[in-house]
Amino acid sequence: MEDPELDPDVLALAGRMFDLARTGETGALAGYVDAGVPVNLCNDKGDTLLMLAAYHGHAATVRALVSRGADPGRANDRGQTPIAGAVFKKEPDVVRALLDAGADPRAGQPSAEDTARMFGNEDFLAWFAEPR
Repeated sequence: MEDPELDPDVLALAGRMFDLARTGETGALAGYVDAGVPVNLCNDKGDTLLMLAAYHGHAATVRALVSRGADPGRANDRGQTPIAGAVFKKEPDVVRALLDAGADPRAGQPSAEDTARMFGNEDFLAWFAEPR
């Protein structure tokens, strides 16, 4: 049963924001954030807009969210970070955008570094070894 305190219009708007992040509609999502939608808005699993954009391979959306203050290291309720999701999905542009934003490849469970090691992704491992 839904919480009677939650406004259905607010829930619908939040759902739209998560869809924009998943589909990489950068301009529309950035506009909503600029208008007041919390940049670190998260769903019932703790996935932020940034997590969803990263996992679905949208580097431009990741950059737009980070430039508006999204936390590149914020883990979801399972301890997964956006950079680990991007490594898992083999999204180099997203991984680079998150590294440039200060994401820690050693944070989370499993970490991006652990994920890269598990899949033998030497390129990502080399990036993670670069001085920060």
